[in-house]
Amino acid sequence: MMLETLAIYAAATSLLIGSGFVLVGVIGLLKFNDPMTRLHAPTKVGTVGIGMLLLASMFSAYADGDASIHEALIMAFLFVTAPVSANFIAKVNIHKRDCDTPPSPPRDDTWSTLRTPEEDQS
Repeated sequence: MMLETLAIYAAATSLLIGSGFVLVGVIGLLKFNDPMTRLHAPTKVGTVGIGMLLLASMFSAYADGDASIHEALIMAFLFVTAPVSANFIAKVNIHKRDCDTPPSPPRDDTWSTLRTPEEDQS
């Protein structure tokens, strides 16, 4: 009986947290003007919000005595596909020249190696 009560409280808390994240994501989506800045609101904040709502569904199902793995599979699919779709949307905006071109990386042969730059060796 005690675990079911804790599951209900955890579901309620997850619903509140998830709703807050989704609300922040919606406000960010409506407030930002540029497609590249609008990209962060639904992909970052919305993913965590939907994840918390699905976690609340899992807690609620446990409290009712129905263990469910479907929500965990949906969360895994969401967490895998959201960054990929955000990357594609960003690439389309860059190729259409709808946003500022990102700066070129510096000409440096030490950025991805273990070599230390000469000025830092002394």
